[in-house]
Amino acid sequence: MRNHLHRARSVALPADSGIAHLYEDAHLADAFAIALPPSATEDIEALARSALGNPAPWSRVLLALRDAAMTRFGVKTSEQIRAKLSQDGVECIDFFRICSRSSRELVLGEDDVHLDFRASVLLQPRHGGPGHELVATTVVHCHNRLGRAYLALIAPFHRLIVRSTLSRAASRGWPVRVDR
Repeated sequence: MRNHLHRARSVALPADSGIAHLYEDAHLADAFAIALPPSATEDIEALARSALGNPAPWSRVLLALRDAAMTRFGVKTSEQIRAKLSQDGVECIDFFRICSRSSRELVLGEDDVHLDFRASVLLQPRHGGPGHELVATTVVHCHNRLGRAYLALIAPFHRLIVRSTLSRAASRGWPVRVDR
């Protein structure tokens, strides 16, 4: 049986997130959490990079299919986003722009003609137990029919990918705390 520390679960949208003001009227707003072991670092950027920096090969295939299908509709591909961020010297994790950070939260996102996307990676006290948990929250606001159609197509995959990403990071092992 899989260790409960390796299983991401759906949770309520965190009220104390830096993107909480975006929840209202969102076309998609969801949150998933995973328990962190006591040895895990509390460095939010290290945790976010561990979770988002190494997606499953199957999710890379889905992303490539998404890019190939959506490029003809004027939606930026992940490679175009990655190249632009690099060219502009913008901090990012994979192709996710880092919009803001605090000691316990990293906000990533991208705005496009069709939709605006924000994701939060938040470290918070673990609900129902000792220690901490990592909460990944996503909020999407669509601007037009293409954005809404795109979101309808990818939403089920998005949820699967977020859960898988958190669970894979836990299975690999989180960066450990360095006591000074």
